[in-house]
Amino acid sequence: MKRTTPLRVAVAALLLTLGPVAAHAGVASAAPPPAGTPASASASAPASAGLLDALRRDFGLTAAQAEARLRAEKAATAVEPAARRAAGDAYGGSWFDPGTGRLVVAVTDRAKENGVRALGVGTRLVRHSAAALDRAKERLDAGRAPAGVAGWHVDPRANSVVVTVVGAERETPAVRAFVDRARRGGPVTVAETARAPRTYAAGTVGGDPYYTGNVRCSIGFSVHGGFVTAGHCGRAGAAVRGWDGSAMGTFQGSSFPGDDYAYVSVHSGWWTVPVVLGWGTIPDRLVRGSAEVPVGTSICRSGSTTHWHCGTVLGKNETVNYSQGAVHQMTRTSVCAEGGDSGGSFISGDQAQGVTSGGWGNCSSGGETWFQPVNEILGRYGLTLHTA
Repeated sequence: MKRTTPLRVAVAALLLTLGPVAAHAGVASAAPPPAGTPASASASAPASAGLLDALRRDFGLTAAQAEARLRAEKAATAVEPAARRAAGDAYGGSWFDPGTGRLVVAVTDRAKENGVRALGVGTRLVRHSAAALDRAKERLDAGRAPAGVAGWHVDPRANSVVVTVVGAERETPAVRAFVDRARRGGPVTVAETARAPRTYAAGTVGGDPYYTGNVRCSIGFSVHGGFVTAGHCGRAGAAVRGWDGSAMGTFQGSSFPGDDYAYVSVHSGWWTVPVVLGWGTIPDRLVRGSAEVPVGTSICRSGSTTHWHCGTVLGKNETVNYSQGAVHQMTRTSVCAEGGDSGGSFISGDQAQGVTSGGWGNCSSGGETWFQPVNEILGRYGLTLHTA
């Protein structure tokens, strides 16, 4: 299949510099790559110059500050499992603090603090354990919410379940009744948002997407045999067309609402590679794993509409109440997105994080976007992430 637009020519030229594992847009292509040596990108470098430039733009950092932050975030991600084990039943959650450059771990037992601190992390003494907060959230997950409730999540920094309501709907009887019921089930804090979240699917337009029916979405991550994406983009059995309109694959599994993930198998003649497109903002990113980063960590998103944008992980295990129904176990970010970005990649450094689901706002005025964690999708369908 020929790629004849100037963008495709430019991308093809760029990809040649990354070695034989790279591919156009992270989308499955029509022929296998030529034999050759592995990509020359250094796995030990904290980030490419392009990624550092993106963080400078979106976070207002110098290049040195951006590099230092990425190194600190990598260290926080690595130490988090040990900190959780050290806290044991007293574990109250954790997050990355960009001010100190360290992981902060909440604990309910003062006697456990020294053991946790010995790992080089900060601590905060709290009242409620993460397990208790999760149980309170699960009670909300078991019911239904009115449209004026945007979602709910456990916030370890607030040591509370945060129920987010649309400001204009806060005093309606249905929303007040939901909040009252939530407070009876555990510690609850109420936050406001200007708008309810929505999914980011869109009608057919140009770009570098995949299509199903008259919907355009974005590829998330390559897995052996296909790719993962958002569930609201298509149902099991639906045919998928590639960027050029040719037959590409089939939805083998899809879940929405409740979840927002899907697995698409690709037809013979298409191949998959461990690449996320940088859209010329940064060099295309190789995917080397899927280690989950802490709250507070920087994260970037690639999508077929708004391309490459970065922000921060704001919360995990959130329930988002879309008009189509609630979706659970989502991660909230400060990254913007728009229609057609659904299903696209969320990545931190070279570690896959999740696929774009929905949010509010846009990339002109800002907003928030949620993603479905990739490890959950891999486990659900028994898939193996394609890594470099």
